[in-house]
Amino acid sequence: MISISAEIIQSYRAKTYRLLPGERLRTREQAVEFVNQRGFVYFWPITGITMPSLWMAVAGDRPVADAHDDPGHVTWGWKDALLGGLEWYYAKVLRKKATMISFEAAPYFYALSENYGSLEEDYLTLYEQGRLTQEAKLVYEVLLDQGPMDTVALRQAAHLSSRNSESRFNRALADLQSDFKILPVAVTQAGAWHYAFAYDIVARHYPELEDQAHSISQKEARRRLAVLYLYSVGAAQLRDLTRLFGWSAKLANEVVNSLVQEGILCRGLELHERQGEWMALEQLVERA
Repeated sequence: MISISAEIIQSYRAKTYRLLPGERLRTREQAVEFVNQRGFVYFWPITGITMPSLWMAVAGDRPVADAHDDPGHVTWGWKDALLGGLEWYYAKVLRKKATMISFEAAPYFYALSENYGSLEEDYLTLYEQGRLTQEAKLVYEVLLDQGPMDTVALRQAAHLSSRNSESRFNRALADLQSDFKILPVAVTQAGAWHYAFAYDIVARHYPELEDQAHSISQKEARRRLAVLYLYSVGAAQLRDLTRLFGWSAKLANEVVNSLVQEGILCRGLELHERQGEWMALEQLVERA
């Protein structure tokens, strides 16, 4: 079995994650460029998931600071200012965590979602099949009927404003975002903290996504997203793909094998003191 060193992977990620001091993000425009280069990144680093994040690209490889005046928290302003715009797509997507996605990559995500061309009917089909909760149905229908709405008003209109319904409401928001049905499009002054997202329906806010995704097959979409991910991390294990994207091991294997055949990936590798089979970009294996 061919070995690849952790040092080679770390060196590669230092560049793609923008961890080198001279490569850190300093402006909102650089942040947008970073997302466009990577295809998709997390807003925060997520425990157990190997992927670049906006926080690390600004603040370095360190825990997210509790102090509100930490320089790394400039990311909050960038995120809020660009909600619902044309610079990037922001919502809780990958593992239902805050994700920035380039508009080049967004149609590939959309092609894998449960959206088939009718914003008035697709959700009902999912609900009837038991794949959409009652709370998610209520939230979606409020936005469908009444248009963009802040979180406070949305909870009230969906009859989910009681204290014991908070977790179910938040789950509904996350479920709908992860399937590209709703997304935050603005920050409002609503609520006790004078800070609340306003949500809208994706197919209404970004109608072009449906057209762009229409001709993309699910196989093509999985391949494209896997390529973007692997070019960000350099090396990974099969479980990294299944964990991040929610794909079955069979589907992830098919994608990996096709990339091996194309000469993009090399699999059957071992990493020192790490168990299991690894895969890596062919260019990194050549360096090893």
